[in-house]
Amino acid sequence: MMKRTFIALLLALLYISLAAGLAQAQGSQPNPPSDDAVNAIAKGLYCPVCENIPLDVCGTQACVQWRELIREKLAQGWGEARIKQYFVNQYGDRVLATPPARGFNWLVYLVPPLAILAGAYILFRAFSIWRAKAPQAAASIERPGLAQGDEYIRRLEEELNKR
Repeated sequence: MMKRTFIALLLALLYISLAAGLAQAQGSQPNPPSDDAVNAIAKGLYCPVCENIPLDVCGTQACVQWRELIREKLAQGWGEARIKQYFVNQYGDRVLATPPARGFNWLVYLVPPLAILAGAYILFRAFSIWRAKAPQAAASIERPGLAQGDEYIRRLEEELNKR
């Protein structure tokens, strides 16, 4: 009798551990992606429907669905680059916050630094020319009193220059 009870107890424990293991395996998913992880990717994408609004702050229903799609893709193990490429394949390069440096887009990276350098060069040249002209302009100012031959002004100027 003792032997049967022991076997029944052992079988019951085995059954309970198997049932608990199956329930845990069915119910346990890897940790779902956090909102921060979803928004980190959504921040690099623009809403294809709204104009110039990042996907992480857009409130339209489409953007909510796209953020959920990002969450699903993250849960499936997709990386950031693969998710962005998925959206590019669906909607084109316009969904990317930073355009890829290929084709005509390379001008976005080249023109601003060149414009800043050109502006700095133009300002440097203008200031150099203005500074060189300032002493010449001061020397060329005509003194109306001396031009008329006023003796008093001439003597006053001589006295002032002696000091």
